[in-house]
Amino acid sequence: MSNTVRVDIEAHVANVTLSRPEKMNAVSLEMFAQLGEIGDRIAADRSLRAVVLSGAGDCFCAGIDTAIFTNDGPGLDASALAPQGASPANLFQRAAYVWREVPVPVICAIQGVAFGAGLQIALGADIRYATPAARFSIMEAKWGLIPDMAISVTSRGVVPMDRIKELAYTAKIVEAAEALEMGLITAIHDDPLAAAEKTAHDIASRSPTAVRSMKQLFGAASSATDGESLALEARLQLALLGGEQQREAVLAALEKRTPNFSD
Repeated sequence: MSNTVRVDIEAHVANVTLSRPEKMNAVSLEMFAQLGEIGDRIAADRSLRAVVLSGAGDCFCAGIDTAIFTNDGPGLDASALAPQGASPANLFQRAAYVWREVPVPVICAIQGVAFGAGLQIALGADIRYATPAARFSIMEAKWGLIPDMAISVTSRGVVPMDRIKELAYTAKIVEAAEALEMGLITAIHDDPLAAAEKTAHDIASRSPTAVRSMKQLFGAASSATDGESLALEARLQLALLGGEQQREAVLAALEKRTPNFSD
């Protein structure tokens, strides 16, 4: 299996890079599998505190590799549409949904285009930064398909449903400014990768247990009742109060120094 996704780890931050620049990082079956496998490895690594997700070359991701649909392509196995292991997501959904399963924040840097599968992978991240010239599309209607990479889950609370429907029904392309206005992206930066890395390292300087608890809390919010959300807030806070990392955060703030959190 070729390495269609690169992973570099430094200072508690994992940089995950889609690495098929000659194909505009179009997602092959290999890349689908590797994204899920890498997400699992990151989720199991307690030393990691944040993830930066990006694409090599001029584009984040142009969508699915259309060779999958041709007679010369590798073909599709129905088992790929079944949930993978303990995850509720199948092979294709996990390429996006796995970033929700990762217990630390994921920041996505987008340049060029994020079309189809590319946009759905980006929606799996917690935060999305894009260049002013970036373009976005839910393009599956062009191929007679529905967007099926967990977008029905990852778009909740991010983009109003009528806007998602409009994008999906029409397969239209939107520019970064419109994507920002509708909530599809978090912010526009001239260098989104540098901005994503800065945010990731800022996050990595905070209490890892608190940040992981925040991601758990916000991840549950879209499907929980008010009572469930409030109870989860209290339960997570109780587990943090008086803990080693919480005490260190308080001392560092009072002493005006950088906190030192053990791995």
